[in-house]
This record gives sequence, structure tokens and C-alpha cells, in this order.
Amino acid sequence: MTNLEILSDWYHRVWIEADLDAIDRYFAPRAGADGILPDGQVGVEDFRALVPALLSLVRDLAIDIDRSIDSGDWLWAQITVRAVTAHGMDPIRASGQVMVRIEGGRITEAYNSFDFITFFEQAGLLPKDAFLLLLSGERLG
Repeated sequence: MTNLEILSDWYHRVWIEADLDAIDRYFAPRAGADGILPDGQVGVEDFRALVPALLSLVRDLAIDIDRSIDSGDWLWAQITVRAVTAHGMDPIRASGQVMVRIEGGRITEAYNSFDFITFFEQAGLLPKDAFLLLLSGERLG
């Protein structure tokens, strides 16, 4: 499998099919993913809690890899996440990018940048135009 196929399968099996057992197939045991949580890396066990938590907020999840660059062990991908809210069926569309190092068919390093503000705003968990409110100095909550 190519690096792009591995990443694509990771998104499909783990995130779309919610197959938590597949985490071990695609993510090396000591690997960490930076950029998802503010306090550090997300590891294999963290994904077992993170995936169901995020999936409980949405339905009909789709993850598209819009662009990618493969260079040896490294793969960069720009992604678009599409879904609808779990309760109101309102559309969600947010984007991000990931850079992963893949060795032996498994992700050994991952560096993520995802637009969580847009995601949580569209999911109804942040006020509309939250980013603009924050830029103006408004406190949320």
C-alpha cells in the first residue's frame, strides 16, 4: 500500500467506520499525533477515547483528501471533513492538514492542523462567528 492509501484507510476504518481495533493496525504503538489536543501528543489509547467522543457529535461523516504530497516516508495531506450534526442534521464542513511519517505500513509520527473552531461552531457548540468574536476581544463563556 502507498502512504496515501494507508492514510486514506486510517480515516475510513478508524474515523468513518469507528473501528477502534483498527487503530493498532495503522498507528504504531509508541507513535504520537501532535496538534490535536493542546496539552500534547495523542497516542493509541487516546484515540480510543477521542474517536467516539468526536463521532458522537456528527452523522454521515466523510473525509476527503483534497491534495497530498508523498516524499519517501513522509506524506502531507490537506483534508476536508464533511458531516451533519448528530441532533439537528445541520451541515458541518471544516478543513485541516496532516503530515505523517509512515514506516512499515504504520503511522509513526503525525503533525495535525485542523480548524476545530469552525467544526465546533458548525456543530453548535460555539457561537456563530466565534473566531471573529475572539478577534474582537470578546470572551466566550
